[in-house]
Amino acid sequence: MKAIPLCLLLAAAGVMSTGAVQADEALAKAKNCLACHATDKKVVGPSYKDVAKKYTAKDEAMLAEKVIKGSKGVWGPVPMPPNAAVTPDEANKLVKWILSLK
Repeated sequence: MKAIPLCLLLAAAGVMSTGAVQADEALAKAKNCLACHATDKKVVGPSYKDVAKKYTAKDEAMLAEKVIKGSKGVWGPVPMPPNAAVTPDEANKLVKWILSLK
């Protein structure tokens, strides 16, 4: 059996992880999250990178609930409205993607 060079394995792993990030960004676009948020700058709501700096993996369930039910007062006076179009599974995927943007 022929050995696969480490650089090829690492490249393949990078391609797979990049694909997952792109898929979750596509989900954010599809669910209108990017109407109020951007990855690296404040729009109406905070940037996703700022959210990732503030929270950790232990906050995933709380953040997923906020994606679905909305929140107010955490990032200023403008409330985040509920997003009933997002399922709990989609909310979890979105939160994991956002927290990966550190």
